Amino acid sequence: MPDPATRRLELARQVRELGDWFHNIDLGGVRTAPHHFLGDYPGFQWRRLRPALPTDLSGRSVLDMGCNAGFFSIEMKRLGADRVVGIDHDPRYLAQARLAAEVSGVEIEFLELSVYDVARLGQRFDIVLFMGVLYHLRHPLLALDLIHEHAADDLFVCQTLERGSRAIEHTAVDYSFGTKDIFEQSGYPRLHFVEHRYAGDPTNWWIPNRACTEAMLRSAGFDITERPSDEIYVCRRRETEPGGSRTPITPSPVPRSP
Repeated sequence: MPDPATRRLELARQVRELGDWFHNIDLGGVRTAPHHFLGDYPGFQWRRLRPALPTDLSGRSVLDMGCNAGFFSIEMKRLGADRVVGIDHDPRYLAQARLAAEVSGVEIEFLELSVYDVARLGQRFDIVLFMGVLYHLRHPLLALDLIHEHAADDLFVCQTLERGSRAIEHTAVDYSFGTKDIFEQSGYPRLHFVEHRYAGDPTNWWIPNRACTEAMLRSAGFDITERPSDEIYVCRRRETEPGGSRTPITPSPVPRSP
């Protein structure tokens, strides 16, 4: 067995060879993205989310959609999940994830799949993570519908970039054709279309305000049970009519951890 210093040098070489990392993970003393522009990412998101999850995931299955380098997959396995599957469309991210899981000593299945291919998994999962994916999708509501129909069995965790007002406007079940002023309200659900790019990233397509995120989740069949932090939503799956729910749902106050 190589000594620790030699092992760290080897790990550092492997990390470099896999290119730029978006997940800053500590692999045996080697940080994969020590100069991340968001700081300790996604560690700070995990610290916000962790109190809202069950303390023991024994007997449960987890799907990590858009798993990137596998940070959340690894943490879910550490909580005792029986089976963790991570999917991503980028083979480089999956190579990073496999190295991170190997070094962390956990067994995780990583598959090259698009969010839109979730039906190919052929099963539902007790917990589905959807961290930092929604705003990268050209068809975000379709993705939520597919997750509801084919993947989520109970708990669904969605984290998304949001811009615009944090207000929530009370909306009626219906409006007349001539109603226009409601659309000017800052708390009306808005999904901002990024025509070119945002933050230098051409994969940023749609950025919701908070009202829009909550409305989309409800429409796709997910009841929000907790917001442990801004931009993080913990939901429960409910049954809907085919094609998604258009049943009027009155938003209720969402408990939020301090």
